[in-house]
Amino acid sequence: MRSEVEYSPVGEGLGMREYWLYVWMRRVAVIAAHVIALGLTILMSLLSRPGTSLFSWHPVCMSAAFCLCMTEGILLFSTECTPFCFKSRQAKVRMHWFLQALVLAGGAGGLAFMVASKSLSERPHLTTWHGWLGASTLAATVLQAGCGVGLLLSPRLRLGTAVSRLRLYHATCGLLAYLLSTGTVVLAVCSDWFQATVRGPPWYVFLLLPFFPALVVMNQITSAYLPKKKLSS
Repeated sequence: MRSEVEYSPVGEGLGMREYWLYVWMRRVAVIAAHVIALGLTILMSLLSRPGTSLFSWHPVCMSAAFCLCMTEGILLFSTECTPFCFKSRQAKVRMHWFLQALVLAGGAGGLAFMVASKSLSERPHLTTWHGWLGASTLAATVLQAGCGVGLLLSPRLRLGTAVSRLRLYHATCGLLAYLLSTGTVVLAVCSDWFQATVRGPPWYVFLLLPFFPALVVMNQITSAYLPKKKLSS
């Protein structure tokens, strides 16, 4: 008789003691990702001193959208610690949609403040790598939102077997958008504006912090969507 059991290769070959150590390390990593996402948003907002200029609202909107809301919108589906105590999949999907809507709203607001600021000072647009990568991030975010809308409307559109493919496209575009946003944040830390505010060892801490949530998010998405092996007996 043959039976097929799906399993995740993560943790394969670990003993019970090593397995529990691995589980707790994952929990600590996810908690740290939540803390870093919130901390970066707060620190960016404080450093930008919102209200002092049109530009000052740009870091606030973008950090709130991409550092906080996008991170929480993805980690919401984590099996580890999450600040959202939702049991049902449907409730998680609804909260995911709400957070992603905030990402789009924050991204649009941040873009508007940047365009208005540069137009007021008569400075050219898209002259830095930060600007180009930020524009690519917004494009990838809109693309993954479009795939998400397709998934939301899939029962009415009667996509059939194409739903699983669309779900994979949504996850892939989401991961791409998150990695692009991480690169954009890192380039923002390297900008003249940020280096004029933060210098010395704290600057290196800021430079490295965005990579940690990105690693946690990347691990979660790839673990959920990579093909799983099958055992036969």
